[in-house]
Amino acid sequence: MTTDTVLEARGLGKRYRGRGWALKDCSFRLPAGRVCAVVGPNGAGKSTLLALAAGLLKPTEGTLHGPAREKLAYVAQDKPLHPQLTVADTLAMGRELNPGRWDAAAAERIVAAGPLDTGARVRTLSGGQRTRVALALALGKRSELLLLDEPMADLDPLARHELMGALMAEAAEHGTTVVMSSHVLSELEGACDHLVLVDGGRVRLDGPIDDLLAAHTVLRGPVAGLAPHTVVEARTTGRQLTALVRHEGRIEGAWETSQPTLEELLLAHLRAARAPEGAPA
Repeated sequence: MTTDTVLEARGLGKRYRGRGWALKDCSFRLPAGRVCAVVGPNGAGKSTLLALAAGLLKPTEGTLHGPAREKLAYVAQDKPLHPQLTVADTLAMGRELNPGRWDAAAAERIVAAGPLDTGARVRTLSGGQRTRVALALALGKRSELLLLDEPMADLDPLARHELMGALMAEAAEHGTTVVMSSHVLSELEGACDHLVLVDGGRVRLDGPIDDLLAAHTVLRGPVAGLAPHTVVEARTTGRQLTALVRHEGRIEGAWETSQPTLEELLLAHLRAARAPEGAPA
């Protein structure tokens, strides 16, 4: 792993006894300082990938290299917090467990923006309030890598927007690498600059979002050959062809061309991955 890479997987796989492969043959490289969206449908393997990155699971095959445990923070989907502790006690625990690294001001800002009663016990908090406390702990740790599994699922739209802004500010100010999983594209579009698309336990697409979009083109026009371009998905309506291609060099012919949106790109790759072999896209 190079010095500017914070997370790298090579042939990564995880198999659960009685459930089969959750991940299989996954390879990708995440440069430091990126805000990465791990996107895919429910059951795609996103949570398993993040738990492996956090060191909570061991791979069945392949390797995954990342920072040491003390240099990363992880927020799981269920936001596990001690129910009997108060909010203040929870933050105090974060300080005690992270000596020399704890950023009390960052953690307290997240809690205060709630606003949350710091004397309230965790068991009395709503799902959104628990999410806020969990994110306060993660940001207070001042980690090099921040792993967030469906972090915004319990939040209302205003809180989601506010906390996403706090995460972006964290990444910009401190160079923190942020990895967020979601199956809701609207949570991540515009905030992330790197993409890992997971479906069926495999990485279907990964890289800087701008590069991925620039490498693909939507073509519309009369039914015609698309060689030498790699066709991700093609649909024909009458005599009209619409195709998403990963283009090779200049596009020739009387095509109407446009760059795909991130949603168009992701949906086309997901549909292509699920199409039966040999079937038209």
